[in-house]
Amino acid sequence: MGSSSQGSAAVAAARVDLCALDFVPVFAKEMIAGGVAGAFSKTAIAPLERVKILLQTRTNEFGSLGVLKSLKKVRQHDGIKGFYKGNGASVLRIVPYAALHFMAYERYRCWILNNCPSLGTGPLVDLLAGSASGGTAVLCTYPLDLARTKLAFQVNSSDQLSTALKRASPQPTYGGIMDVFRGVYSEGGVRALYQGVGPTLMGILPYAGLKFYIYEGLKAHVPDDYKSSVTLKLSCGAAAGLFGQTLTYPLDVVRRQMQVQNQQQHGQFGGPRITGTFQGLIAIKQTQGWRQLFAGLSLNYIKVVPSVAIGFTAYDTVKHFLKIPPREK
Repeated sequence: MGSSSQGSAAVAAARVDLCALDFVPVFAKEMIAGGVAGAFSKTAIAPLERVKILLQTRTNEFGSLGVLKSLKKVRQHDGIKGFYKGNGASVLRIVPYAALHFMAYERYRCWILNNCPSLGTGPLVDLLAGSASGGTAVLCTYPLDLARTKLAFQVNSSDQLSTALKRASPQPTYGGIMDVFRGVYSEGGVRALYQGVGPTLMGILPYAGLKFYIYEGLKAHVPDDYKSSVTLKLSCGAAAGLFGQTLTYPLDVVRRQMQVQNQQQHGQFGGPRITGTFQGLIAIKQTQGWRQLFAGLSLNYIKVVPSVAIGFTAYDTVKHFLKIPPREK
């Protein structure tokens, strides 16, 4: 008798939980789905992200090394944990970033459909909504991205080249995210926490828009019977990431170099201090060569395929699990 009543209570509790999910606002569900998708995708490619940042910024030490040799060097000096240095800040940044990015995309998309009927309902809506949501998410989470880059920039190396570089251009050593915030704020105030945000916005606006434009556009041409296929979602996400990143990658290089510039040192990269997006593009081309604008791009291709693919697929999967209603057409 007792076991029967306990079973009934468990069933009732499950029904209550299931019904409680229906009372969660749609925007909150979208944020949860986006945050989970961001955490999954970022952790999966953390080692490649670390090496990419080193290739973009530590040109004297890693510029002549390939992807595999760079991975070996990081493992030699920092161990397995070195592959995930800065990943805590990266995940801490990507969860709110992805949550805001996906949620804002859905909200901007609805707003455009309801208030700008002249734009129609095609991919242009996804392009505009994706761009606007990317900019919104960047402005809200940029200091965390700055902390992630500064932590990933550090390498515990004892070789002569690294020692000479540290003497010539000493960089502060950070112990964690809050340590980065305190150090950067003491050097330049709140403005220093947004160092490099210009190139970031110039890169993220077209990239975020193109990403949603391509992903949703490809999905729209797929028969309804295949739209739930995980393989198809992964393929669409990979194509969106590859195309978007190729067009905006030089801006990402400028952003990274701006972020790791020492506040008191000039000429760290063999040229003038980078102060703006276009000035940075010209300065890097003149002092480091045009190839440096695409340093780490091959690695980025390897990284973007699983990252964007996993992100979109995880988002759609969690949306289905949370019973988020279909988008407006």
